[in-house]
Amino acid sequence: MGYTVWAAAWVAWNVFIICVYLEVGGLSEDSELLTFSLSRHRSWWREHGPGCVHKELAAGAPVPGAGCALEHGYVEALHSALQILVALVGFVCACYVLSVCTEEDSCLRK
Repeated sequence: MGYTVWAAAWVAWNVFIICVYLEVGGLSEDSELLTFSLSRHRSWWREHGPGCVHKELAAGAPVPGAGCALEHGYVEALHSALQILVALVGFVCACYVLSVCTEEDSCLRK
């Protein structure tokens, strides 16, 4: 039962992440919603996305997003969509196990 609640919350969180990175409904990755104003958020995919070239400035800081095949926001959205798919499969499996256990009462016996 706990897993079904967690999976539903995980789906909701990943839908929120998709909306932030695709800037749906006035949300933006530049807002402080993801970090609760506690830190400066930077997407890992900005520098390590598919096809990104690691160029460094004279100060040794990497240039974010140089030559990436996909923008980091799209990669974040695809990553969250995959997380939603996995959570939905787990949610369906958990609901099936719950229905079998409640019908047969065999899961509740010790």
